[in-house]
Amino acid sequence: MKKSFILVILTCFWIGCQTDNTGTSINVTNADELAEAIINATPGTEIVMADGEWNDVQIRFEGIGTKDAPITLRAETPGKVLIQGQSDLKLAGEYLVVAGLYFTNGASPSDAVIQFFIDSKNLANNSRVTNCVIENFNKPQRNMQDLWVRFKGRNNQLDHCYLAGKSNRGPTIRVDLEGNESIKNYHRINNNHFGPRPPKGGPSAETIQIGNSSTSMTPSYTQVYNNLFDRCNGEVEVISSKSNFNEFRNNVFYKSEGSLVTRHGNYCTVDGNYFIGDDNSPHIGGIRLIGTGHWVTNNYFYNLRGEIFRAPLAVMNGIPKSPLNRYIQVTDVVVAYNTWVNCKSPWQFGVGSNIDQKEVLPPSEIRSETPERTLIANNVIYNEEGDKQPIIRHDSIDGIDFKSNVINNQGIAFRGVDGLIEKDFTMTELVPNIWVPTSLSDVEVYQGFDFDQIEKDLFGNTRDENNRVGATAGTNAPDIMDLSKYGPVWFDTNSKDVESQIHKAGNADELIQAVASASDGDIIELTASNYDVGSSLKIDKKIVIQSADSTNKSTINYLGASETPAFEMNPNGELVLKSIKLSGNSENYAFASLKGNMSSLYNLKVVDSEITNFKYVLKAYKYSFSEYIKIKSSIIQNCKNGLELSSEDDDRGEYNAENIYILDTQFDRVDKNVIDYYRGGYDESTVGGNLVIQGSSFTNCGSEEENGILLNTYGIINVDISENTFRNNGVKLIARLWGAKNNSHASNTIENSGQIITEQNLPLKLMY
Repeated sequence: MKKSFILVILTCFWIGCQTDNTGTSINVTNADELAEAIINATPGTEIVMADGEWNDVQIRFEGIGTKDAPITLRAETPGKVLIQGQSDLKLAGEYLVVAGLYFTNGASPSDAVIQFFIDSKNLANNSRVTNCVIENFNKPQRNMQDLWVRFKGRNNQLDHCYLAGKSNRGPTIRVDLEGNESIKNYHRINNNHFGPRPPKGGPSAETIQIGNSSTSMTPSYTQVYNNLFDRCNGEVEVISSKSNFNEFRNNVFYKSEGSLVTRHGNYCTVDGNYFIGDDNSPHIGGIRLIGTGHWVTNNYFYNLRGEIFRAPLAVMNGIPKSPLNRYIQVTDVVVAYNTWVNCKSPWQFGVGSNIDQKEVLPPSEIRSETPERTLIANNVIYNEEGDKQPIIRHDSIDGIDFKSNVINNQGIAFRGVDGLIEKDFTMTELVPNIWVPTSLSDVEVYQGFDFDQIEKDLFGNTRDENNRVGATAGTNAPDIMDLSKYGPVWFDTNSKDVESQIHKAGNADELIQAVASASDGDIIELTASNYDVGSSLKIDKKIVIQSADSTNKSTINYLGASETPAFEMNPNGELVLKSIKLSGNSENYAFASLKGNMSSLYNLKVVDSEITNFKYVLKAYKYSFSEYIKIKSSIIQNCKNGLELSSEDDDRGEYNAENIYILDTQFDRVDKNVIDYYRGGYDESTVGGNLVIQGSSFTNCGSEEENGILLNTYGIINVDISENTFRNNGVKLIARLWGAKNNSHASNTIENSGQIITEQNLPLKLMY
């Protein structure tokens, strides 16, 4: 058993020793030496942690430095001090600096990995964490909550750090505002690289959250600037601003499946940010506005496909007399000098309007207050291909004024507004993904109240002499994807291309050995006809298992014990099963997650394969999660259960998989749970899961389904059931779809199989 060191730090207040020891450097090699060095530190002391592995170390860094002589705790070599195991770092005092640490291969034993306080009476002020990395430092299960960085106090800073891979519940960063000591804090979060955060499957997975509902009317003045948000896909809100007077400037949101959201609180400044999308994702958003007094200026939106809550610009409806934790009406907001290029339905107003759900929701949940005293001015929209709905009205827009906005919609007719001018103009690409108009100088700029305060454009050019509509007044575009601007200089975020190795397996022992020894990305080819496997194959990396001859499929006979899977899906496991026959004994499972300790997601793809004689095709246990499950051109037959992804039954808006694709696949004699996909709890800001069933057939299925529904999709937001065939299925209903959400069915052939019905409003348990 590892020894756990808790560094209990005392503060030295001896003014006399502050002068004597200024500039002292102390080298430490273990936890005891580190504790003693912190106790004895005075202004100017530099504590140097020796390179190597520091396991199960809980650092309590407390001291009083000065502005000119801070107390510093740093790595001997940046990135070479590995903080591992059950470890965390807490700061308290004045003018402390932490630099060069690398948190990896572990998880915090407390509520945070790094926090700017030790307890409610000992906070950090004027302190800084810089040049550090936190990577995949996750709790054992996704329902176990922590934060990676937690702010309290005032004037603290997180800069030039890299944080990536958080998969459990809780924002990556949270700013707490409880107590006068933490309001008007002026914290700075700048020049960080927020690397990929996988989807969590439910709420509470923001990258940054500033405040909470109970403190949302509190002034924070937190500044978030010059950061890169790189594929931050945890949930619908990449940033959730829940306090007043926060500033978000010059950040890059790159292919992040969410939005910058003024969720609670007022008077935010959102200026000079870049939102870069991807044709392959319909979930990448822009800015969503709730509340009062926000200024949204000089922002650039490119190739965004998000809708409604993830729209490029989503201006929400509010709730009358809204409680703090719901939706305050949008009032006195300015959206000016922004540019949208090739974005789908870029402006959406009255988002969240739900008057049609008044029969199933209480009055306190009805978002009926439309925006008022809101100004949309001097903006540019350009669509390379015309958009039939560049403006979507989910409710009345009578409270919104439009002034001197310009659109080139390639002549495609749409329902416009006064103050949006249709004009033929062209764009030029300055650097990758950054397009600017070649000429709009003839469009008169609207001079609104306080518009003289918008002094610079997106690129930092002055607007005094060359002012024009849109985000750009000049052409000196920066390279926003220059990674040297973000994160630690010592940390290389570029993935190394490693050539996949092919492992030949001619018998069961060789297959078992190949699965165990393969590296991430390798391919295992089965060269024999039959493989009898007696215990679960552990999938904890990305591998492909395929028949050497796809026209003569190899058969894996799983002979393992009852209720064990042929393929055990572990955290970070990603399996592609291609051209394989997989057979069970009717009491075991084809695929299953772990029953516990699913610290990260798994993925599964089955192509051109046959799965027969299992108790479950897929068993997803509670707290497990998959980003995608895809079954294509395959046969599933003679199984007691199909795909069960319904274990998240706490009705807290969570679910077991983000995306499920069933394409051109035959289901025959699957008794129940053919597809059981569940999301419970009324959480309107959750926009998943996603289910696509196309071109497939279902025959003689559902004979033992207790609820009489073949395809259970309760609470799932996006469902597409189209071009399928249903024959002789012993059920009352094929599916019950949610009309108020994005559930649809089309072109299905149904014979002796019940029907597909749509209910506009499903009764769901309120989460709030």
